[in-house]
Amino acid sequence: MTDADTASLTERTRAIVPGGLVAAVHFLKDTAAFVLGEAALLLAAPNREQRRVAIHDGGILAAACDGQRLVTGGDDGKVMATDAGADSTIVAVDPKRRWIDQVAIGSGAVAWSAGRQVFVKTAKSEERTTDVPSSAGGLAFAPKGFRLAIAHYNGATLWFPNAAAAPERLEWKGSHLAVTFSPDGKFLVTAMQEPMLHGWRLADAKHMRMAGYAAKVRSLDWTADGDWLATGGSNQLILWPFAGKDGPLGKMPRMLAPAQGLAVEVACHPRQPVVAVGFADGLVLLVRLDDGAEIVARRPGAAPVSALAWNATGSLLAFGTEDGEAGIVDLG
Repeated sequence: MTDADTASLTERTRAIVPGGLVAAVHFLKDTAAFVLGEAALLLAAPNREQRRVAIHDGGILAAACDGQRLVTGGDDGKVMATDAGADSTIVAVDPKRRWIDQVAIGSGAVAWSAGRQVFVKTAKSEERTTDVPSSAGGLAFAPKGFRLAIAHYNGATLWFPNAAAAPERLEWKGSHLAVTFSPDGKFLVTAMQEPMLHGWRLADAKHMRMAGYAAKVRSLDWTADGDWLATGGSNQLILWPFAGKDGPLGKMPRMLAPAQGLAVEVACHPRQPVVAVGFADGLVLLVRLDDGAEIVARRPGAAPVSALAWNATGSLLAFGTEDGEAGIVDLG
């Protein structure tokens, strides 16, 4: 790929100056919420107004969003929820002021972890808790039903917070650092400390080992149709097939957008077969899955891309980097 043969959207980018590391970015309606490394959010509204909102007394360790609320966990032991109007409320405060390592939002509920305990506050504000074998590496609500997946050392746990039954354990040796359900709820996939993914077909707990990466997979996302799991961790976009009943069992991934830098962040367009890919050299590409065509959304810079997100319609793409550069690309 060269600049000469690749289309560009860089002239449609609105520059944002967050003033520090962008740890994550999410959209609250059409307001981009940049999660900064220390204490605050920067909200960039469609009318170009920017508001800095201090929500924690220290570092922000985790963030999750459903488009209406951005939930964050901090090293101050607080779980906070912020909306597009910059109104923040306390979801919970850990009584021991332990770090809030992970958060998730779904089904009108919020989940978070502190140490080896995982908590859920339901839509009715009822609180539930369960213990796991180690600190949680990731949390994810199932797309259907009130069920939470918890990644941890030596596997994952599936927990129905409203059920009396003991949580189900899915075993696989190693440290599991992120977790996601397939959109149809048939598969569970974790990213591991090693450069690989591991998955289970939930109907029968059949294992799926997805290896071959150059580095640890830090970012993964599902395409709009749920047929592909897009991941970083290589010098190109890696897509695992999940269209059939067996998922990627016995199948090879698709590999698109080869580049010199390592792909570190991915974000799938919410409606179209397009994936935004952020690289360690600062490059951001839009990759069309139908034919592999590429469009440059941001040219390489001084630091790795650390955050990518689409708004709900796919008309806006926000990005952030480790050295505090950020922007919003208008595709409308």
